[in-house]
Amino acid sequence: MFLLSEGGHHTPLIVEFVNHYIGKPVYDFQMAYTKPLWDKLFSKFGTNAEAIFGPYTVETAVPWYTIMFVIACILTMVVIWIMKGKLSSEDPKASQLTLEAGFLALKDMIVSVVGEHGYRYFPVVATFATLVLISNLMGLFPMFMAPTAHISVTFALGISSFIYYNSVGISENGVLKHLGHLAGPKLPLSIGIVITPLIFSIELISNMIRPLTLSIRLFANMFADEQISMQISGLYAPFTQFFLPVALLPLAVFVAFVQTLVFTLLSMIYISEVTHGDHGHDEEHAEDKAEEAHAEAVAAA
Repeated sequence: MFLLSEGGHHTPLIVEFVNHYIGKPVYDFQMAYTKPLWDKLFSKFGTNAEAIFGPYTVETAVPWYTIMFVIACILTMVVIWIMKGKLSSEDPKASQLTLEAGFLALKDMIVSVVGEHGYRYFPVVATFATLVLISNLMGLFPMFMAPTAHISVTFALGISSFIYYNSVGISENGVLKHLGHLAGPKLPLSIGIVITPLIFSIELISNMIRPLTLSIRLFANMFADEQISMQISGLYAPFTQFFLPVALLPLAVFVAFVQTLVFTLLSMIYISEVTHGDHGHDEEHAEDKAEEAHAEAVAAA
């Protein structure tokens, strides 16, 4: 997509292939079941499903971003399996060393942000990091598009992160204590009766919009990167369709890694706010670590 862009979106062949074979039954299902439901819901707001999602056609029955995200999930498993190879402590291959370096970097990061107990959340956080990175990098290759360049995919990732860190907080602290952490520190009754509800309201709203901020940040950066590459590619075809994008390729890779770091780091910060270690020193430093990590995330964004 990045290398062979022609100044506008081009439907990848694999998307056309999938819709050629299963587009018709999916389209029939949508028209019979999902579209009427969406129309009924959106009619309350004076609009309809097509105005929100676009025209319903056989060619777009399975959206490109859905297909690309499924491919990203498959690629994530394949890449990890290939890089892992045959593990060896005596003669590790370059792919194994790369995988180990990524593992150690991510492990050190989650321990630094969440605490020593943060390693228990490593599998989910590592899944987020790998999946987002693969999704971001897919847009750099011909025949593919970055699924994270569509708001539906990034919003789904944001909701997943939101559900996960809240489930962690509820499982460790219970519903009441989990909600109670939104009220801030205990204050004297004379001022707490006014300040505490105000803090709780602000924190509740802040938490509820986190899926939106996570998704928009990732989507906006990846979509902008893709749009810039397409505009540059169309400046003076066919020369700019190859040479300029190749020159900008390191920058695109950098953006993909930075946005992966931001999404992963913010997810870690949210986990650190709702979980506590088994030892007192973890609790004492959790807030300071979260603030430092948040500052790094803001700077990187």
